[in-house]
Amino acid sequence: MKALGIWVASRLGLLLVTLMGVSWLVGTGDYLARWKQWDASLFVTIATYGYAGDPAAAHDPGLPAFFPGMPAILRLVHLVVSDWALCGLLISLVAGGVAAMALARLAEFEGGSGTAAVLAMILFPTAVFLAAGYSEALFLALAIPAWLAARRRQWAAAALLAAGASAVRITGLFLAIALIVEFALSRPRWRDLPWLAVPFVPLIAYSWYLHGRTGDWLAWKHAQEAGWGREMVWPWEAWRTTWNSAMGTDDFAVAFRMEIAGAVVAVVTLGWLLVRRRWSEFVYCGLQAGALLLSAYYLSVPRSLLLWFPLWVLLARLSTRWIIAYGLLFGPLMVLNTLRFLTGAWAG
Repeated sequence: MKALGIWVASRLGLLLVTLMGVSWLVGTGDYLARWKQWDASLFVTIATYGYAGDPAAAHDPGLPAFFPGMPAILRLVHLVVSDWALCGLLISLVAGGVAAMALARLAEFEGGSGTAAVLAMILFPTAVFLAAGYSEALFLALAIPAWLAARRRQWAAAALLAAGASAVRITGLFLAIALIVEFALSRPRWRDLPWLAVPFVPLIAYSWYLHGRTGDWLAWKHAQEAGWGREMVWPWEAWRTTWNSAMGTDDFAVAFRMEIAGAVVAVVTLGWLLVRRRWSEFVYCGLQAGALLLSAYYLSVPRSLLLWFPLWVLLARLSTRWIIAYGLLFGPLMVLNTLRFLTGAWAG
């Protein structure tokens, strides 16, 4: 329950700071509407109109890149809450609380401090996406309990929870593969093996649905290419493109510098996991890193690090003395990045 208290207190603090900050930066206005930026708006579009998009707007080829879990929950909550932005905030509030409690239990199971793990996650510079109507909090609310169940060798629970995560983000595919690695390393009871097929069912079902609409089994992947140009390239090409973009003078240059910093953190984390021989966690994080760092340019790398719960667990196993310095360094950056998001800037 301590983790839940930290989560709720952090949300109240963020609410107060952002209310004052938005009022100072852009004046009074519709505060709730400012949370419906970027992907949060796209989730609302899917929840409202489906994957065909708003018939009154230009066709958006990128919509199938978003898995149906978050739009489905949004639509359900909207039955009782009229404001779409508030729906997204409420989903992330509840899901984030679940994720925080599960993370604390996972960190303690691994011999670390649950409090430190939760603080590391919620103070990370891109933690705004755990508050906004994005899918990160919802994914973690399913993925972290799934991993905790796997570590406890409760494979049926792990598989069912991971299936929920797979319905929310493509990251669920990487989680499903990592569960197979964890199973293989765990002196398994082979009668539990069929459960590990369950997390792949949402991906297959969504691909089947998109094939029925478009004739393309990989429409979700091609939507990323069409919407954001996320084609696979050699790693040095991705680095060069991102570096050149980061050397610009516009607001997006700041975002690309954040992407480079995120890539450095990702590589260091992977090295740390390798040194500690955390093979299944390395697979989970490594597959994500490959998808992000082999893209045409770095996009959403810092935001994706929020999903790297093995990183928070690793940090939680260190002496808790680091958390003060961590908070003093990253806490202000998190608040600044949140205000960037609320004023319409790209924040990761």
